[in-house]
Amino acid sequence: WANGINEASKMALLAWEKETGIELVQINGQRRYGGPPPGWVGGPPPAGTEVYIARLPQDIYENTLIPLFQRAGKLYEFRLMMTFSGLNRGFAYARYASRQDAQSAIAAFHRFPLRRGCTIVVCWSTQKRELVVSGLGASVSQQELEATLQRVTEGICSVTLHASPSPKQAKLAVLKYRSHEAAALAKKALMEGNLWLWEAKMRVDWLEPQLKQKLQLCEEEPSSSWVQGGKSPAVPLPLPLQNVLECLNALCWKHSLRTPLLTTKCVQVNPSGWQRFWYQVAIPGSHEPVSGFIWLSPDRQGQSEHEKARVLAALHLLRVLGESLHSQLPAF
Repeated sequence: WANGINEASKMALLAWEKETGIELVQINGQRRYGGPPPGWVGGPPPAGTEVYIARLPQDIYENTLIPLFQRAGKLYEFRLMMTFSGLNRGFAYARYASRQDAQSAIAAFHRFPLRRGCTIVVCWSTQKRELVVSGLGASVSQQELEATLQRVTEGICSVTLHASPSPKQAKLAVLKYRSHEAAALAKKALMEGNLWLWEAKMRVDWLEPQLKQKLQLCEEEPSSSWVQGGKSPAVPLPLPLQNVLECLNALCWKHSLRTPLLTTKCVQVNPSGWQRFWYQVAIPGSHEPVSGFIWLSPDRQGQSEHEKARVLAALHLLRVLGESLHSQLPAF
C-alpha cells in the first residue's frame, strides 16, 4: 500500500541515487544525506550553519532538493523528515560547511517558487535542544524517568523532574539532548510511543523560554527561612550585622589578614516579593573573592534586605575561611 503512494517520484529518486552514487539513510522518521558527505575532511561545521526549510510539497524528494540547495554552497548534511507512507512531512534541514553558505541559502531560497503556486520558507534553524514532558503521574520518580528515557531515546544529557506550576498534581520534566536532531527524534519517539510510565494526558513540547524561566524561579525560591541561597547557610533569625562583622574581623586579624570588603547588589525581584541579591566578599591582598547569590524575603524585623545580605555574606566567608584555615593545619 505505501509503495503505491507517489510511485513515480520514488522511482525517480532511486534512479537519481543510482546515477549520482549518493547514499540516503532513513531512520526514525527522517532520511539523511551526508553528516559528513563523501570526501569531507575535518570535523563538523560550527554552530549556526544549519537552515530550516518548510512548506515543502510532500511529493518532492532529495533528487530535487539536494541539487537545489547545493547551489548556495557546500552541504555537510541534508535531512528530510518522512512519513510512514514515504511522503515527506513538509520540512527539512540543510547544514552547510560555513555560516556564509547558510546565509546564501536563506537569501537565495526563502520564498523560492519550488513549483507553480508553492513558495518555500528558508530560515535559520533554531537548534532547540530541550523538551518539556507534562502530564506525568504524581508517583513517577527521577530514577524511573531516567531509565525509561535512556531506553527509548538517544543523546539525552540531563533530566529534571519538576512539580507542575499548575494546581494539578501531575508532574512535568525538562529533557536536554546533545543536539537539535537528537531532541527532535526524541520528541517524535515519545509522542508516538506507548510507554507504561506516562499517563494518557501526557504531552511533549519544545521548552519555551517563558516556562523555562518560571521553572527556574520555582526551583531557586526558598520557602521556609527568611534568607537562603546557593551554598550559603540559612539563617533562621536575623542576626545583628555588627556582631557578625566583628567575628569575621577577629578571625581575619588573628590570622594576619586585612579587613574584608562586602559588596551586595539586588539583581531580581519576583512577584511574591522575594529579592535575589548578588554578593561578594574580598580580603584585600589575600584570597580570591567569595561571591554568590541569595534570596531574601521582606519582613518587619527591622533589618534592611541589604543588611541581611551582608550578614549572610559574612557568615559564608566565616565558613569558607574556617575550612581553608583548618586545611592548612599540620597533621598530628
